[in-house]
Amino acid sequence: MKLTFLGTGTSTGVPEIGCTCPVCTSSDRRDHRLRVSALVETPDARILIDCGPDFREQMLRMPFDRLDGVLLTHEHYDHTGGIDDLRPFCRFGDIDLYADDLTCTHLRERLPYFFREVLYPGVPRLHFHTVEPYSTFTVKGVEVTPLQVMHGRLPILGYRIGRLGFVTDMLTAPKETYRALQGVDTLVVNGLRPYAHGSHQTIDDAVEFSRMLGARETYLIHMSHQAGLHAETASQLPPHVHLAYDGLEIMI
Repeated sequence: MKLTFLGTGTSTGVPEIGCTCPVCTSSDRRDHRLRVSALVETPDARILIDCGPDFREQMLRMPFDRLDGVLLTHEHYDHTGGIDDLRPFCRFGDIDLYADDLTCTHLRERLPYFFREVLYPGVPRLHFHTVEPYSTFTVKGVEVTPLQVMHGRLPILGYRIGRLGFVTDMLTAPKETYRALQGVDTLVVNGLRPYAHGSHQTIDDAVEFSRMLGARETYLIHMSHQAGLHAETASQLPPHVHLAYDGLEIMI
């Protein structure tokens, strides 16, 4: 299984508009972070995780090929704002989209033209599937298990795909999620910045989460410019914890 990090930044992206801090003005491409998204590829399946407002830019950097499924973690714009840009991928066929009930409901309200009986030409042909935490489903033979995590007080989804655990925007998680993630080989998890936030883990929180799960390798995502320069912050992490960056590919 191959995982490509399409975007590793927080909701404003990095650089942040109007900011002249050392991270936002860095010439290191690893400090330039689009909004969170990832692509999972197996010999039989190509699965997108989240589809934010930078989706078009992200996919222009990738080979153009089918998408067998789209997994959404939650309704927030930085994770769903690119859904209309799925339309070119419908040349390969209709696309199955998986999300919790709240996300599906809000997307129907936000994008009503997707759901009319008569669709105007060009509207992406999407099939929305409501999923429940810990109820496993398959996408082209790949087992996917949704996991509940708390984004502040908002319940959202992470996903376990084989030996990969993918969690973003988490502050806390119930015991069931810790149990469901036991044995993951690779953990992808959010670490916003060094100091506390009301709805996201800090970098230290993410490191501790990885330690509690015993993940062999951990990659941090959903980082703001306040996370610091990639080269400096990465050097301060344990050997098995890494800062992901846009375009990074790993094998699982």
